Amino acid sequence: MSPVGSPPARWRPTPTLRRSTVGALVAALAGTLLAVVPTTAAQAAETLLSQGKAATASTVEGAVFPASSAVDGDLGTRWASQWQDPQWLQVDLGASRQLSRAVLTWEAAYGKSYEIQASDNGTDWRTVTAVSAGDGGTDEVTLSGSGRYVRMNGLTRGTGYGYSLWEFQVYGSTDGTGPTLPGGGDLGPNVHVFDPSTPGLQAKLDQVFQQQESAQFGSGRHAFLLKPGTYNNVNAQIGFYTQIAGLGLRPGDTTINGDVTVDAGWFNGNATQNFWRGAEGLTLNPVNGTNRWAVSQASSFRRMHVKGGLNLAPNGYGWASGGYIADSKIDGQVGNYSQQQWYTRESSIGGWSNSVWNQTFSGVEGAPATSFPEPRYTTLDTTPISREKPYLYLDGNQYKVFAPAKRVNARGTSWAGGAPQGESIPLSQFYVVKPGATAATINQALAQGLHLLFTPGVYHVDQTINVNRANTIVLGLGLATIIPDNGVTAMRVADVDGVRLAGFLIDAGPVNSPTLLEVGPQNSSADHSANPTTVQDVYIRIGGAHVGKATTSMVVNSDDAIVDHTWVWRADHGEGWGWETNRADYGVRVNGDDVLATGLFVEHFNKYDVEWYGERGRTIFYQNEKAYDAPNQAAIQNGTTKGYAAYRVDDSVNTHEAWGLGSYCNYNVDPTIVQDHGFKAPVKPGVKFHSLLVVSLGGMGHYNHVINDTGASTIPAGTSTVPSTVVHFP
Repeated sequence: MSPVGSPPARWRPTPTLRRSTVGALVAALAGTLLAVVPTTAAQAAETLLSQGKAATASTVEGAVFPASSAVDGDLGTRWASQWQDPQWLQVDLGASRQLSRAVLTWEAAYGKSYEIQASDNGTDWRTVTAVSAGDGGTDEVTLSGSGRYVRMNGLTRGTGYGYSLWEFQVYGSTDGTGPTLPGGGDLGPNVHVFDPSTPGLQAKLDQVFQQQESAQFGSGRHAFLLKPGTYNNVNAQIGFYTQIAGLGLRPGDTTINGDVTVDAGWFNGNATQNFWRGAEGLTLNPVNGTNRWAVSQASSFRRMHVKGGLNLAPNGYGWASGGYIADSKIDGQVGNYSQQQWYTRESSIGGWSNSVWNQTFSGVEGAPATSFPEPRYTTLDTTPISREKPYLYLDGNQYKVFAPAKRVNARGTSWAGGAPQGESIPLSQFYVVKPGATAATINQALAQGLHLLFTPGVYHVDQTINVNRANTIVLGLGLATIIPDNGVTAMRVADVDGVRLAGFLIDAGPVNSPTLLEVGPQNSSADHSANPTTVQDVYIRIGGAHVGKATTSMVVNSDDAIVDHTWVWRADHGEGWGWETNRADYGVRVNGDDVLATGLFVEHFNKYDVEWYGERGRTIFYQNEKAYDAPNQAAIQNGTTKGYAAYRVDDSVNTHEAWGLGSYCNYNVDPTIVQDHGFKAPVKPGVKFHSLLVVSLGGMGHYNHVINDTGASTIPAGTSTVPSTVVHFP
């Protein structure tokens, strides 16, 4: 990592260059930029696998241009397709092989955009890598995965003619590399699948809730998956590390005549620790007309249709500190009541009550108009870019994962007009990860070209999980938890298009990790605007369950990435926490350009919670608490500045915009500590903030200003918890 307070070294082309010339160069050099994998013994013994093998094609221009001419080793013969899109050429290697690279020698009629795909059976194809701006000549692309069949799948021609290849050469290994891992299979012991005729649903829900209601740092992980149909007289009480989801493509496919309930009886009516749970893809008809969902951070409510109201407060209206709703329809009113902050994205609601400190909406039909600072509503008519979280569903009797399409300037749910737009991927293309799986096996599955579906469980990894292939999905069920051992980084994503990370928790280990999640390597510069990487319901924890340490929790290097609902948390309670015990200096560092964060929760880091170095970054909703356990003023002294900002935009940045941001302090070890400000940013025309606040919780520490030297001090409020606000900055 770079020195404290200094931006990491990063080449930054001008915006125009990055989006045009550089994009073409990146695609032309896709072999080194799109799928970089570690060298292995198998790859060292590289062999030309395709020459002389059986080849077929979608079409041929004429009998003198057969598919076999592209694999005959003769640069004087070629395959040529008919003059239309799409077209493909495939070769049968005779047996499943570990793949390392492909060399495509184009005739003048070339592919501008194409995919290299692999298959074990010639029917189910997985994309190994993709080229989006080819310019002809010879393309050499690195491959990561295995398969018997390899295909060039042409999407867009570079000329008015067809596709024409002198040679299509596929390289890899014939050495023994162990058995090929299977895709698909059962979902393991902690996934509870029911249909309306299956007996015992309520009893199983009650049994798991009894185990999980107060198991804040326990090891139990559960997912309840309900097949399409109608379920009567159900009250699904959802505890820690429990997910409930419908298995329909749309929420209306699975209906509960009853409730999906979160309350806070276990904590004496205080909901501020109701973390790590979720509900997705269901229609609810609440028994009394209103469903209770009294949660705080890391508890998503997605693709839900509540035919009634939704109460976000615990019974008795005790404290609550949530929360997040996306792609949902609430027919009645959302009763916010005691919720300190909440973010709602691309939904439809019948109304909203109460604002407390920070209520932010984007693309929500029925949302209250912006009225910050009183009431404290911040509303954007649309969300600039979004792509919903992938999810498991049933297509007949076959499990598939639906990967929703990207939306631009989105408003309302993605399913209001019928079936949502996107791609369905059979479970056979996923490695179903079950407890006991090793990092080596997980990486082997990725190298084969499989996606990952983590079933509920806790996974220790002694090496980094490397996601190198474009469009890979890594999806967790039941808050599947990854713990890095020996100070490794838990997961790294290459600078490729369209990776989707969703639905899992990374829990730092006792040996310090330099980072826990890296999205793109340092100095990433590829343009992913058409197909961004998304990070959704991915939570990071340092301490709480055990001693944990990490210098920086999440680093986003890839351009155009979307971080949609994350809670990055250095523990302030539980086990294994203390100023040095769970040392974690930085929460989230953004180096990539054009990164969008929607629903960003980052808390308690020893220094900066969020640092932003990339250009044209945007954040819609941010919630923060400074570290409670700072021992004294000196411990957080930042040069001549008192304290580290909760959210800092680097002085090098020219364009940045954020809406609905709050930072709170509760310096309960030394209440005399003062923060100079909650937010820090350069004063430039392109750097804009809207609806900011800082809060001293009961006078336990204070802020002198809200952002830079702007905004009133919280000191005059004394022990009264009254926010200081700034409507616009500068």
